[in-house]
Amino acid sequence: MADSLLITGASQLLTLRGRGPRRGDSLSNLDLVKDGALLVHDGLIAAAGTRAEVEALAQARAAEKLDLGGRVVLPGFVDSHTHLIHAASRAEEYELKIVGASYEEIARKGGGILNSVKRLRVATSEALKKRAHAALKQFAAYGTTTLEAKSGYGLDVASELKILRLHKELAAEQPLEIVSTFLGAHVVPAEYRVKTRAAERYIQLIEQGLLPEIGESRLAEFCDVFCDRGAFSVVQSKRILQAGRQWGLAPRLHAEQLSRTGAARLAILLRAASCDHLEQVNKSDIQALGKSETVATLLPGCDFQLGLRHYAPARALIAAGAIVALATDYNPGTSPTLSMPMILSLACTQLRMTPAEAITAATINAAYALRREKSIGSLEVGKQADMGVFEVADYREIPYYFGVNHCWMTVKRGRVIHAAEQV
Repeated sequence: MADSLLITGASQLLTLRGRGPRRGDSLSNLDLVKDGALLVHDGLIAAAGTRAEVEALAQARAAEKLDLGGRVVLPGFVDSHTHLIHAASRAEEYELKIVGASYEEIARKGGGILNSVKRLRVATSEALKKRAHAALKQFAAYGTTTLEAKSGYGLDVASELKILRLHKELAAEQPLEIVSTFLGAHVVPAEYRVKTRAAERYIQLIEQGLLPEIGESRLAEFCDVFCDRGAFSVVQSKRILQAGRQWGLAPRLHAEQLSRTGAARLAILLRAASCDHLEQVNKSDIQALGKSETVATLLPGCDFQLGLRHYAPARALIAAGAIVALATDYNPGTSPTLSMPMILSLACTQLRMTPAEAITAATINAAYALRREKSIGSLEVGKQADMGVFEVADYREIPYYFGVNHCWMTVKRGRVIHAAEQV
């Protein structure tokens, strides 16, 4: 392929150009260009605008041409919350939930996260990598070009490090960008629960046995904690996140999902990159998030899978000025989806976000949640040429056709990494 590539013939080019994260009314600003085109050089965007403008520039570069035939182009989705590495589905628990068992009831009986932990510990790295590779191809097929991946299904030194090393290997072996997060504080593992001061002893393992190796080997960029009823308290979460920061890991939090604990306020206090879930936030939390730089990442796929009627208050968060993002929460227990278009559909129908707001939340605002807004999340000069091309007449049709994948092509750093089969 030539060093320069002209991508032209977009009926709608959603650039999302502009400074700063999108808040309030600006969440709807897609900077849409009709009959748009992009010029790519060495994997970066050299020009973005109308076909006439960009094609004139491309002539001087002898660029290879890719005509999209009137399709819709937007920045590649940035999935800022996933649990990529796991050993198996939890389909048996899915059935239990259908007949009335709650998430917490299943967890108390050894299901839930501890079920995934048990399976991952005995799985080989080769088997886990094979499963993850297959998932990453599916992420790309739905238009995702960057994703965050958490540990948290190991909960001992060897298994947590195994997951984080796999993140590093997978990032080098395939084209999607993987941002690694250490979630050793997912829950207290089963072997500690029979001991006195269980959480204290496990936190000491995190501080002394895991964080030094993770920090020195640069196996993660972020440290996350599941701060909720049945997991870790606000005090414990603060301790873990501060310890992570000492090893160079920026904080993020699972916050206010099952109960209101004060985790969102902790995220703001610690200047966390994001706090995720937020179904149980109150008005005061919402106002505080609106004034903060911490991204409010909403995960409607989780609520959908659990059959909950109470979703995160997206409209109130947007009205307060919060930086709202969307992610899949891809995991085997509560959100086994890799489809960002489906998440957009849920955001529109359940969170009452407009299609424009949902796309912004899944691209540039999600890039802020991963602190990569200078390189991804919008289609503008100097950023990576990451994009999804959709076989629709109007961008609003992407969430409108729920459960249908209209992604025709996915491009990462100017290279096609997924192309739909031509019929």
